[in-house]
Amino acid sequence: MQHNKPVKSPYPSYSHILFHIKPRFLIKYEPPCVSFEMKKLLWSLTLFGVILILPVNGVMEYDKMEKFTDFNGTNVYQTENDVNSKAKVTMVGLTLIKNAALRSAVCLDGSPAGYHFHPGSGSGAKNWLVHLEGGGWCSDTESCEYSKRTSHGSSKHMEKKIPFTGILSDKASENPDFYNWNRVKVRYCDGGSFMGDNENKDAKLQFRGKPIWTSVMTDLLVNGMEHAKQGLLSGCSAGGLAAIFQCDDFKSSLFSSTRVKCLSDAGFFVDATDVSGDRSLRQLYTDVIEFQSITNNLPNDCLNRLNPTSCFFPQNLINQVKTPLFILNAAYDSWQIQESLTSKSADPTGSWADCTFNIAKCNASQIKFFQEFRTHMVNLLGGFKEQRKNGVFLNSCFSHCQTESHDTWYSKNSPSVKNKRIAVAVGDWFFERGGAKFIDCPYPCDKTCRNLI
Repeated sequence: MQHNKPVKSPYPSYSHILFHIKPRFLIKYEPPCVSFEMKKLLWSLTLFGVILILPVNGVMEYDKMEKFTDFNGTNVYQTENDVNSKAKVTMVGLTLIKNAALRSAVCLDGSPAGYHFHPGSGSGAKNWLVHLEGGGWCSDTESCEYSKRTSHGSSKHMEKKIPFTGILSDKASENPDFYNWNRVKVRYCDGGSFMGDNENKDAKLQFRGKPIWTSVMTDLLVNGMEHAKQGLLSGCSAGGLAAIFQCDDFKSSLFSSTRVKCLSDAGFFVDATDVSGDRSLRQLYTDVIEFQSITNNLPNDCLNRLNPTSCFFPQNLINQVKTPLFILNAAYDSWQIQESLTSKSADPTGSWADCTFNIAKCNASQIKFFQEFRTHMVNLLGGFKEQRKNGVFLNSCFSHCQTESHDTWYSKNSPSVKNKRIAVAVGDWFFERGGAKFIDCPYPCDKTCRNLI
């Protein structure tokens, strides 16, 4: 049997969203009604894992593109017919990378990076699922300093244990295809989608996403993943983007006979025009790449065609990924809508605020803008979708990250397209049990969405 060379650390011994923007807000409670600001806070908590039953409306003010406070939730999910209480959730401990400083596998503040590992059993004992946490990006000294004070920039602020839910759940009733696999959640604390390998000595910042990825992979290979029969690399948001970047590397680290695929959840960030006519996300990516000196780590086949900023957008990467890849995304991704397309910098007067956080308040021209964004996303997935090895699940929901929550992954009321829930669609694609191309009809046809706006 031919074996591909495992990933090796280049260092001697031997990781829903914290987004770029400096927050400047105060939460004000106004009984008996929930204030506009509080509703926006509830939405940001939802973004990090707590799926709420009621729609959330509201606004917080930010400079540039919005950055959310750290929240690593998902302790309770509830729908009318399905309840998963905190008591049932498996809590998994944090493992810090050994000799992290020598291996440069450190967070923004220089503390050791880490991951959570729950061993597989039975038929899944030799199968591995590695999930990359999201957490946005930092692009200058101020935003990275802010991140250092949270779990997305320092392991000093990471939870010692976190709940494994959704695609990480160890319960067959919640995660039918991957529940007994070895499951790993890699914590995100580099601010650059696991792509940087540099430092800013003056600001005392470490941009070591790439060494973190390499070191985690090395540790997992030594601990049994080298002999995996099946492997799935997944990620959410900035981690979903990272799953695209690292997909082929993940494949090359395992036996050539191993079934290996990748899943990007809410990682398909689109280079789109915002409501002001500018491209604010393009500017953010330019700043991230320059500040963290990421260019040299971007895919060469993309750099041979396009500039570095373009090579940070999935639309310019996915058709070159050799390993089978599944794109799971909301056609009206709530982060892209609220924090890029209609951010404060794009909408300084707040004329989009009511619509952005309550779709029922959108006028016809605003709905048309959203529909054009969806059409653009669908078109960008055209060639990718035609490749037999790939999978797509694009539902017409206003949400962000759908694999990590039981409520959206595999509950009785989870979002579905053509009567197929997300977990079933992903499982059918991975195990090649049936069709894997699901593109929803435009809003408002889908009544199964767990909308966040």
